[in-house]
Amino acid sequence: MTTVSSTAADFSKAEIEAGRRLFATEWRFLSAAGSVDALPGAGEVEVAFAGRSNVGKSSLINALTGRRALARTSSTPGRTQQLIFFAGASPLVLVDLPGYGYAAAGKSKAAAWGKVVEAYLRTSKKLARVYLLIDARHGIKRNDETVLTALDKAAISHEIVLTKCDELREADLTESRDKVALAVQKRPAAFPRVIATSARTGQGIPDLRAAVARLLRERTSGGSR
Repeated sequence: MTTVSSTAADFSKAEIEAGRRLFATEWRFLSAAGSVDALPGAGEVEVAFAGRSNVGKSSLINALTGRRALARTSSTPGRTQQLIFFAGASPLVLVDLPGYGYAAAGKSKAAAWGKVVEAYLRTSKKLARVYLLIDARHGIKRNDETVLTALDKAAISHEIVLTKCDELREADLTESRDKVALAVQKRPAAFPRVIATSARTGQGIPDLRAAVARLLRERTSGGSR
């Protein structure tokens, strides 16, 4: 498929390089939390990745860090059932949140995952932003709308990242990105930018790294959430 420019964001060469350096360090599994009591206290700044089951969160984290198997990937939706934390050499911690919207996971398990995620989002003082992953082929679904509304109500900064963009033609990707950008335009806690990515081709990965590096710089230099 033909690809297009990954994002409308304007990152300088210095910011792109800062993002590359941030994620070029050695990243490691830190911990997994299936309950509120198991949430770790490491790191100074956390960014979390959320999205529907099988949207490509683990693949994106692997692409960001340049590691093939840092985050476990699976073709089976709903496999990640815990909050997974990854740490590098910087004060930044990456959080892979359980996927949502997979009916076969079972109501009791889904409820338990939801409670832990909700508690984390509500209580974490280190969370700087949630990157909400949306499959570019399908756009924002009802479950995504529910999560977006919850993030708005909790005043949690969030930003849309489109995934699997290499599977769309140029015109279709542009249309998908524009629709998503318009849909989140009036959401009070949404960051006004949509980054289009492909973990397979690397499309948009430098921009997403730069976005996280900019956020880390702002938070560690006294910026607010």
